[in-house]
Amino acid sequence: MDATPIISADLDSLLDDVQQRTFRYFWDGAHPQSGLPYDKCLLDGTPGIDAISISGTGFGLMAILVACERGWITSDEALVRITTIVESLELAPRYHGAFSHFINPATSAMIPFSALDDGGDIVETTLLLQGLICAREYFAAETISEKSLRTAITRLFDEVEWTWYTRGKTDGPIYWHWSPINEWAMNLPITGWNEALSTYVFAAGSDTFPIDPQNYHCGWARNGAMKNGEEYFGIQLPLGEPMGGPLFLSQYSFCALNPRGLSDRYADYWRQAVAHSRINRAYCLTVPEYAAAGVWGLTASEAQAGYAANSPLVDFGAIAPSAALSSFPFVPGHAEEALRALLAYENGRLVNRFGFADAFAPKTGWVASTYIAIDQGPIVAMIENHRSGLLWKLFMAAPEVRRGLDRLGFRYPDVSA
Repeated sequence: MDATPIISADLDSLLDDVQQRTFRYFWDGAHPQSGLPYDKCLLDGTPGIDAISISGTGFGLMAILVACERGWITSDEALVRITTIVESLELAPRYHGAFSHFINPATSAMIPFSALDDGGDIVETTLLLQGLICAREYFAAETISEKSLRTAITRLFDEVEWTWYTRGKTDGPIYWHWSPINEWAMNLPITGWNEALSTYVFAAGSDTFPIDPQNYHCGWARNGAMKNGEEYFGIQLPLGEPMGGPLFLSQYSFCALNPRGLSDRYADYWRQAVAHSRINRAYCLTVPEYAAAGVWGLTASEAQAGYAANSPLVDFGAIAPSAALSSFPFVPGHAEEALRALLAYENGRLVNRFGFADAFAPKTGWVASTYIAIDQGPIVAMIENHRSGLLWKLFMAAPEVRRGLDRLGFRYPDVSA
């Protein structure tokens, strides 16, 4: 595990190595008592920030399930760690059921993300719940410990007041933040297309605080205004901003929500994810430094001047391994090419204890000194969805998910398919 993989190895061996290294971020690099994964770690594995991101925890739960399924840890080890994480989460303050963006790794106390962002973050909460729901579906045995875990996870889900975050309207969007001090000062409506599709699916599927379907159609879809339909590099993009934006927009929800065969009145979501990946790669091929290194993939990541949302229209020069590797389900051939190029880059310079460094700049030679949980997690999840569909199968079997999709008018395959 310490040596850099041989890039000529067969693909399965390389994927095993990358997934296992990256999983270790969430296992060996987590807080030793709470089990919560740090938002950021240095390349030697030590914490880079004394804070836990709630979304990163959701991705970490998925990584633990993958590791258990592949035999890198035992089922008992996975169950104990996930139970510890859930117990730590139960100590965290919630704001009408929603978690804050950051919490303290030892005490679970809220840490303000910014001056006004010191309360509930419904998108961070969604990304946590994706991992929790997958864990609940995975640990399905009738043992006392597994039943107790399932009950705790369902309680956390049922206590989220999705309707509170609509600000009392049935024909408008869900809002991203609410604070008991600053109330709605952040004033950020969640409108598509972006990473928050699962927020609306969960909100519609809630048994306790379900939103009206019109919140989705008028708020998220903006009565169809989220459609794009233009061609970039000869590739038609169904939804979203010009040239697609950062790749995480089509990856975070789809770590859990299976886009294959998923459609509604606005789009075929498999086509959306594939087109977004292809456009991002096509743009990168036009940048000489990226093309010369054989790499592609722009998303939100570290960049030389600081964390940034990299995209074809706002390119800060930083390639993030997470972007291409989390595209494995959508463009497997192109993702494999990127994987081998990333492994070979400057004789393995990008590969460290917990996988790939968060980002690098081929033009200047800069390499990030950190990993970030929300970039590491999708690598493990999306490679696994490409290989076995594990997380997709778990998530799509959850009654809250099916109920939400049905209420919003989605079409999707039978969960056993």
